[in-house]
Amino acid sequence: MTYSSTSPSTGLGSPEVFGFYDDDTGSIQYLVADPETAKAALVDVVLGFDPESAATHSAGADAILSFASSEGFEIEWILDTHPHADHLMASSVLKDRIGKPNAIGEKVKEIAELWRDYYNMPDAFDPARDFDRLFADGDEFQIGNLPVRVMLTPGHTLGSITYVVGDDAAFVHDTFMQPDVGTSRADFPGGSAGELYDSLQAILSLPDRTRLFIGHDYGSDFRETPDWVSTVAEQRRHNAHIGGGVAKAEYVKTREDRDKTLALPDRMLHVLQMNLRAGRLPEPESDDNRYLKIPLNRF
Repeated sequence: MTYSSTSPSTGLGSPEVFGFYDDDTGSIQYLVADPETAKAALVDVVLGFDPESAATHSAGADAILSFASSEGFEIEWILDTHPHADHLMASSVLKDRIGKPNAIGEKVKEIAELWRDYYNMPDAFDPARDFDRLFADGDEFQIGNLPVRVMLTPGHTLGSITYVVGDDAAFVHDTFMQPDVGTSRADFPGGSAGELYDSLQAILSLPDRTRLFIGHDYGSDFRETPDWVSTVAEQRRHNAHIGGGVAKAEYVKTREDRDKTLALPDRMLHVLQMNLRAGRLPEPESDDNRYLKIPLNRF
């Protein structure tokens, strides 16, 4: 795991943001802090998972907690933007470690309904049990003295949300990539390229100076190393898929054509079964081992 202080506070009302890059999945995990109170939240933290051995570990999550402690931050929230398909979320493990509330968007209940069918597990998944807060569009809460507003920004999944923190930061998950890459895929069950376009436009309606913190980066033809912060103004002008005012129909065609060439993430069928439980592993069976159920030939 690589650490970088991606963006300092710009003053009162502006959070300090630390990014932690997960090398295995290209995911960026965030610690967002109110410098005035030293209160903080964790966003989209990864639990280590090896799909070849089906082994889990918490080394990365533990390192982030250690960093927070060493810097004097008190974690108030454990936040996720959506049920991730490419990494196992650490929400449940973090809640067990620090006893703070975990949260995600309320439409995770609809995503769970879809995946009950795919897994043929009609009684599986109870998001209201596994998450302390299910946010609706427009909900507000605090990190220290910083206000946080929840925006429903679907497309990648039907229930993805963005956290707008203070007056100049937004955690936009799998909507935008960096401007030289474009945008995220929209072909998972419940996804929609048209809805993603609308979500991108909603994010672009934020003030130009708003810092956008994305969910993934893998470098590009123009960059050898990953990067994960841009601004609304930069995305509006330079985004490879919608920069300069690309029309919706053109964007949808570009996005759908691209998505047809993409393979499923190698962890998807493993981790969604756990992420719809906040990353909680299945209960042990009679031999004290835990098991996943993987659908064959459904995808």
